[in-house]
Amino acid sequence: MKKSQLIKQLSIQKDLSSKNSETVIETVFEEIAASLERGQRVELRGFGSFGLKERRSRSGRNPKTGESVKVAAKRVMFFKAGKELRERVDG
Repeated sequence: MKKSQLIKQLSIQKDLSSKNSETVIETVFEEIAASLERGQRVELRGFGSFGLKERRSRSGRNPKTGESVKVAAKRVMFFKAGKELRERVDG
């Protein structure tokens, strides 16, 4: 589902204008992104949680040349589905 389809569905199901639906969706997405940017975990009960994992710096290898390359430390985002969502998807 695309974001535009999500906005359309929200406006139909909750009897909102398209502009109001778009504002709601944009606000939710922006707040999730801002929380992750601050290093905070976001948990939506019944849906799932978004979080960050820290990856240490390491040495890697360039597959083309075989040369050793230093890979910088970074934060990686992850999503873990909640129990209710897993049950709905599994049937």
